[in-house]
Formats: sequence, structure tokens, C-alpha cells
Amino acid sequence: MKKADYIFTNALVLTMNSSLTHFHNGAVVVEGDSIAAVGLTSEILKSYTSEEIINCNGNILMPGLVNIHTHLPMNMLRGLADDLRLDVWLQGYVWPVEHEFVTPEFVRLGTQIACTELIRSGVTCFADMYFFEDTVAEVAAEFGLRAVCSQTVLKYPTPDAHSYEEAIEATRKMIKKWKNHPLIVPSVAPHAAYTCPPEILHACTELALEYDVPIHTHIAETADEVENMRKETGMPVVPYLKKQGLFEAKVFAAHCVHIDEGEMRTLKHSNVGVSYNPSSNLKLASGIAPVRKMLENGLNVGIGTDGAASNNDLDFIEEIRLASFLAKGSSGDPTAIPAQKILEMATRIGAQAIHLGDITGSIEVGKRADMILIDIHTIHNSPRFNHSEYAPYAQIVYAGKSTDVTDVMVNGKWLMRNHQLAGINENEMMIKSQEYAQKIDQFLIKREKSVLSKLIAIGGASQEESYEVQAKIIIKNSDEIIKNLSDSQIKIIRQRHYHEFDTYFSFKVEPDLLRYREDHFIEDNGEISNVRSRLTLIQPSREDHYPEDIVLSKSRYIAPANQGLRFYKEYFKPSSEIEIEKDRLRFLVEYEEEEFFINIDQIEKPDLGIFLEVKARTWSQKDAQEKAEKIIGLLKLLGLSTRKIITQDYIEMVVEKNK
Repeated sequence: MKKADYIFTNALVLTMNSSLTHFHNGAVVVEGDSIAAVGLTSEILKSYTSEEIINCNGNILMPGLVNIHTHLPMNMLRGLADDLRLDVWLQGYVWPVEHEFVTPEFVRLGTQIACTELIRSGVTCFADMYFFEDTVAEVAAEFGLRAVCSQTVLKYPTPDAHSYEEAIEATRKMIKKWKNHPLIVPSVAPHAAYTCPPEILHACTELALEYDVPIHTHIAETADEVENMRKETGMPVVPYLKKQGLFEAKVFAAHCVHIDEGEMRTLKHSNVGVSYNPSSNLKLASGIAPVRKMLENGLNVGIGTDGAASNNDLDFIEEIRLASFLAKGSSGDPTAIPAQKILEMATRIGAQAIHLGDITGSIEVGKRADMILIDIHTIHNSPRFNHSEYAPYAQIVYAGKSTDVTDVMVNGKWLMRNHQLAGINENEMMIKSQEYAQKIDQFLIKREKSVLSKLIAIGGASQEESYEVQAKIIIKNSDEIIKNLSDSQIKIIRQRHYHEFDTYFSFKVEPDLLRYREDHFIEDNGEISNVRSRLTLIQPSREDHYPEDIVLSKSRYIAPANQGLRFYKEYFKPSSEIEIEKDRLRFLVEYEEEEFFINIDQIEKPDLGIFLEVKARTWSQKDAQEKAEKIIGLLKLLGLSTRKIITQDYIEMVVEKNK
């Protein structure tokens, strides 16, 4: 008789191997960290003995569940900003909060809470992507979970790296530390094609190949992502990443919601695993991934919860049921992805997707002893039918609950026995997380009171006030003005033709105006050669009127507009909006050794007429006085010295007209 560490007997063993072999009154033998034998209890007990024989009492013994896409520390952001679009949620709330609060301590607490939640729902292996990923790995190892821990790399500064080069070095250090660990597989995570330019993708690929570790990334999560990639590169996301060489490494990708069959074949050929994240994709309205078609094309598709900020829980039993129902409902075919296939995706196929199929995901001799025991003797599991060999799989997927998971073993060691996690103080974790929540609440409440704070939070705002002297005059046509610009005293440095679309946001709680401007650059042939978008925060004027009422000084903050108008409407939530459309001829001129902008503006929406506007940046009272006097000289040269000067901005004219 061979002596084993553990023998599980009298179980309904679902091996989840490729043949879906299962044993009624089955047994599993564990020696060290691995599975030594699988079979009928009567046969196993003829060959093995142990001091630890666990009678499973007819319950289900199966491989632990594999959650292949998570952001575990984001458990700390659960419920932070719900019912928002992905871009507003991520860039308007999640990223600003992360930049303010994410530290190794934040990551540690969030990961501890997440690991507790994962174990309770039967997850024995997960793949994570976040900041300070070394801390995630430490917590996972302490809890005894198997994990692929992926250090995030972005083109933006992150809580743990000021540059992508710094993030790459942190990843290298983490890989060296965890390489060949019995539980932790280190990984590199270029966040996505839209946040990682080619140099980052190349650097991540080189690092992954150098150490033979996986790459964990996001692909084609939203339709906007795909459309923007087409506009910028002329190709969808998958071909673009292939062109960058990313698929030379062992890649697994989250989402893949918006890919076609050609892209699926590319992923299959490159052995790229895919994570199906139904709850997150539905909650953020990203779409429904074509999972059935992916499986038909031979892709390894596993299931992920994504982070608790977009799910909002890590209940994996709940996730696999939704995965099945969504496939049926979206296809109109109740046979689409049956229960046994969903459970394969949640175990063996998921492990294959993250390139761990050789060691986990099924109960087979030689694989690690990563197993869970599921109680099927509950009221919500009653009655049970056995006429179909697939009944047990359906029972788990369609009737099971995470609370049915009673025992969890990873690598031959117990993580949970009879619902009890040893050494875990859940109450203490909840108290600490609530302390963070209160601080984050205070941060957001304060930010929401200031348009400037919200502008700065999403990045790129210049916080230097700018002042300008300006004069504005109504004109009948532009021909005479353009002719007078040829005066020898005026040097034209450059000229441009724009069509400008301005949307002004106003707010109930403060007098600031926020302008979203889209400039269309018009060439001589009338074609649009470029489009540029900007945000300008216009705060209350501090006006000084110089001779002839020529100067209006304003405080402004400028930021690039990297998102569309819809994003800013949903993020800033203005109380009202006003649109102004104009055709602008702009001249940068030099007059008496100073530079001035001369704009000839035809206001088309609403129809206000044609205006000439002269502007110059200024930096002091003396400078403003001198430039104001030169503007008077310029107006004389342009034949406009007798015209009435208007001190209002266009938005002020429109507001006055609308009263």
C-alpha cells in the first residue's frame, strides 16, 4: 500500500479533463503538491492509505476555478463610480483616485479582501493586472493562491512609475524575484494598444521573451477603441498588435469584445488566450464578446471577473452562470455553450488560456492538487437528477452558489476547510477599507465642487493663468482688411484658415465657463487637413480698460481635449450648454516688434455677423498698456480706427442675444 498525504473518497469527481471523465463514488489521492491518482473509491483504497482520508459524502470534488482576468486591488474601489461609460468611469474617476491613493498599503489591503472573496467562491488560480504587482504577488503567496501577477505598463505616469521605462524596470525586478516560485508566475502587462505606443509594446515583448513569462493585456474592449485604432493606424487592434510583434510572446488578452473571425484566427495561430468578462462588459456597456465563435475557431477562452470596481464582486460561480446565460440570450440558441463547456472554460481551458494548462485546471495525475469541494446537499440544489451524464455540470452552473464551496486546496495545502479560512480577520479588513472609502469620498466631494479640479484630475491642464489684451470690431466684409494687411509696417508671420465648433458649458455652483473647441484646419482647396480639440476653462474676468476701451484681461486654463464632446458632457455634467460655430481667418503678424493675432471671424451659429479681433498675450500691467497702444495703431492701419470697439466675448454676445 502506498501512503499518501490525503485521500478524498466518496466524491462525485469531475476531472474536467478533455474527455470530461467523471467518477461517481470517486476518489483522488494527493501526494505533496500534486495529484497521485484518480479513480473509483473502491479501487483507490486497494492501493493507497493515508492518515488524512476525507469522506466527501457524495459531494462534488473538482478542480479549482481559474479566474483569468482581475484587478484585485480595485476591490478598494468597489462602487466608486457606477453607471458611467467606460471612458468616463476610467479616466474621469478611477485613474484620478488611483493617482491620489494607490500605494503598496492600499494594494495589500485590496488584494487581501479580494483573495478572501476568491477563495470563498472556489477560485484557486487567478491572473491579475495592476500597480505595485509585487505586493499582489506577496499577498497571493501568503494566502496560498496560485496566480499570474502582471505588472502594468502605461504611457502615462502611474502610482508606481513616473515613466514606462521605470515600469519596465519594476517588472524586470519582479520577474527575477518570483520566477520559478511554486505558486506565482510573474508577467508583464502592457495595458492596451491605446495606452501603449509601439516602443512600450516592443519593450514589453522583449522582456517577456527574455524571461519566458506571459504578457497580459486588454484587446478590443469597446467599439470606440477599435474605431480609433482604425483611424490612427488603418487597421483593427489585433492586426496592429501582431504587426508590433506582441504575439511572439505568450499572450493572454482580456475582453476581445469587438473582433472578427479573421482576428480570431490570428489569435488562434499565435496561441493567444482570451478572457471572457461578461459582468464587466455588460455593466460598462462594452458589448457582448463573440465567445461561441471564438470557441468554434479553437481559441482557449477562459472566464474573468475583471475588477470589483466594474463588476462589482468576484463571485466566480455567479460569473460562470452569467457567461452561460449571456451566450444563450445573445445568440437566441439555448444550446449555445452548454454547462459542461462553461465549466471547462472556468477550469481547464481557462488555465490553458493563461499558459498554465500543464499544471492546473483539471484533476489529472501529475497536475497540482488545486481542488474544491462543493456541497450539493442544499435546498437550492434539490432535487437532483442523474439520467444525464451532464447533470452535475448543469447543477453547478445553473443552481450552484458560491456558498456551496466548502473546502479549497491549492498545491496540496488547505486554504479553506468547512467554510473557515485560517488566520484571516475579515472584520479588520472591512474596517480598514471603510477608512479608505471615507478619505476617497472627501477627495471626490471636494473635487466635484471645482471645475478646475476636475479638469486637472483628468490630466494635461496648464495651471498658469494667461491674460490677453484684445479689441473686437464689427465689419461688413473682410476684403478691405486683408488688403490693408499688406501694409509695409505689418509683417505676416503665418496665416491659417479654421472652421471652429465651440461648446460652452456653464455650471450652477460656480461662474466658470468651460469651452470645448474643435478646430478644423482648412486648406486652400477647401479640404480639411487636420482636426484639433482643446479645453479652455474661462474664469470670471478681471477687466482693465485702457484708452479707447481696448483691453479685456481674462484668466484661462488650457488643456488638450483627448476625448470627444460626449465624454466631457458626461464627466463635467454642466447645467447648460451653448454652441457657437464660426469661420476664422487667423493671421499672426508682427507690428512694432510685437506679435499679434488678427482674427477675421464670421459667426455662423448663431448668425452674429463678421468681426475683426486683435489679440496679444500679456504678462504685466505695463506690457498690457504698451500693447493696447499698439493695437490702436494696428486698427488705424487696417482702416478701423473710427469703429466702435466691443469688449464682449462671443459667448457673452450670444447669452445677451438669447435673453
